[in-house]
Amino acid sequence: MLTADRISLNTATVKEQWTLADCIDGCVRHGFGGISPWRDKLQEMGVDAAAKAIRDAGLGVSGLCRGGWYTAEGALTQAVIDDNHRAVDEAAAIGAECLVMVVGGLPEGSKDIRGAREIVRDGLGKTLEHGRKAGVPIAIEPLHPMYAADRAVVSTMGQALDLCDELGDGIGVAMDVYHVWWDPELSAQIKRAGKSRMLAYHICDWLNPTKDLLTDRGMMGDGVIDIAGIRAEVEAIGFNGLNEVEIFSAETWWKADPDAVMKTIIERAAIC
Repeated sequence: MLTADRISLNTATVKEQWTLADCIDGCVRHGFGGISPWRDKLQEMGVDAAAKAIRDAGLGVSGLCRGGWYTAEGALTQAVIDDNHRAVDEAAAIGAECLVMVVGGLPEGSKDIRGAREIVRDGLGKTLEHGRKAGVPIAIEPLHPMYAADRAVVSTMGQALDLCDELGDGIGVAMDVYHVWWDPELSAQIKRAGKSRMLAYHICDWLNPTKDLLTDRGMMGDGVIDIAGIRAEVEAIGFNGLNEVEIFSAETWWKADPDAVMKTIIERAAIC
């Protein structure tokens, strides 16, 4: 059974209701073991103030969302490199277990997915150099193929781990069940990742039907993902980190009382 102290709140889950300070207080109030801020919430509060508040609250930090977007300017520009270096520094400041990377989709007007993946590989390499110096592991998050055009040209655990093999130490994966549950190679790739490269594990559910592919994620237990089965496979490789709940839900959970959301997370995580 997954208890509250094994759960991390990704701030996107209540981003419409709570500031980062509210999220920190809410995690303490409901007994969560950790938190995973998004950079906009972190910068809004101030990195130093947030770091102190998280530390004083005794919360773990399962990750910082997010770095990446290497293809945003059509090439790997210095501005993109610099922003990722800032993200690494922010992750280090708050004691994050990793910096989660949403790597970027096709450059505007492009159909060259191979070229986009080359940009991503080079960008990850440059971020990794800084991450190693700062002591921050870099976690590639493969996104569902429906996001290949606009958000991430890395779509599977296999692709992400191929990059890890190429780039070496200090890099692994952030596995979100929403993005990878469908993959027939998932079990094999979880084993391939092993404990050392499974840097973060995110949970929510895939609703059927899904009304919006970005903002209609489900609470655990409301959809079709075998979350318990996947968690068993993740734990079988030795992963004992926080289970990070990340739910984008414009019409349901973003409109709910945030304390009720937190209580529901605990209830559902215990049975999923």
